[in-house]
Amino acid sequence: MTTHHPVAVVGAGLGGLTLARVLHVHGVRAAVFDLDASPAARTQGGMLDIHDDSGQEALRAAGLHEAFRSLTHRGGEALRVLDQDAVVRMEQTDDGGGRPEIDRGDLRALLLGSLPEGAVRWGAKVTGARPLGDGRHEVTLADGRTFTTDLLVGADGAWSRIRPLLSDARPVYTGVSFVEADLREADVRHPVSAGVVGGGMLFALGAGRGFLAHRETDGGLHVYAAIEAPEDWLDGIDFTDTEAAREAVLEHFTDWDESLRALVADADGPLVPRRIHALPAGHRWQRVPGVTLLGDAAHLMSPFAGEGANLALLDGAELGLALVAHPGDTEAALTAYEEKLFPRSERSATESARGGVLLFRADAPQGLVEAFAAFG
Repeated sequence: MTTHHPVAVVGAGLGGLTLARVLHVHGVRAAVFDLDASPAARTQGGMLDIHDDSGQEALRAAGLHEAFRSLTHRGGEALRVLDQDAVVRMEQTDDGGGRPEIDRGDLRALLLGSLPEGAVRWGAKVTGARPLGDGRHEVTLADGRTFTTDLLVGADGAWSRIRPLLSDARPVYTGVSFVEADLREADVRHPVSAGVVGGGMLFALGAGRGFLAHRETDGGLHVYAAIEAPEDWLDGIDFTDTEAAREAVLEHFTDWDESLRALVADADGPLVPRRIHALPAGHRWQRVPGVTLLGDAAHLMSPFAGEGANLALLDGAELGLALVAHPGDTEAALTAYEEKLFPRSERSATESARGGVLLFRADAPQGLVEAFAAFG
């Protein structure tokens, strides 16, 4: 027998969970479906800076702002900008500003813990969805089960299974690939790298490449070696052979200071490849009854403005508040939500694309130094 859910959210990421939490606060139950077998099925990535005017506003709407502040990384807003010779071009201490850092896993756990038991259906991989008329949809899971819903929300990330109901757009490669690495217990086991990164975020940049790194709350360092490269570059590296993978990455940094090369050369555990994709800036769709998108499903962008997670949180909160403000009129709620979503995400996506150009331009890190100086 097919189950019916008045509100169904596909994806238990930050945006989907925020939507479910805001609705829960207002007495509305949402069913969340996620392909992972459990909350601990995979790691959740590194640190996030949560902006006062977006991500934190969402957490206030969710009634979780105070709990969030208790989990933030003290000192995590510190910043260092280096050139490829490890010369410090700019440095800032953590001044307790409006963008505190938090471990993505801690933030997701906070959101999960704020929902009633059973709100998230784990191991529920969505393979497709089809309209039934009058705004209702039927959703099919990988195990053959189906359910119907009056409101379907695609919060399922870059390769969303719900997006095709609204848009033909697909993410495209931005020209930048990351290789991620970790250095554990950095102060004890990797003191030189710990000193290079400092207490918060590091940008070590050159033309077409760089190292982005941050200190995590467990004392480790999470590193991204970023390289402008063809889309198939990562296909030529055997990441099951960690030593060979290190050498392949470091070939792009042969003339860089050894203290920076060590961020990859001394990494603990395997390296993880990741291509950076984005939807077109200004991605939008015509109103389709009973379905909408949030987060990366709606506006996947490069990470070079730090907006993706913040917009996902804000999308979830604003969609929840719009539904509460228009009881019994889902279409009015979705129209109000999307009217704010589209221009906001276009601005951020444009900024993110510009950030990628600025970070890796020929005179890097000069562009970033100038941008931070202008920002004040």
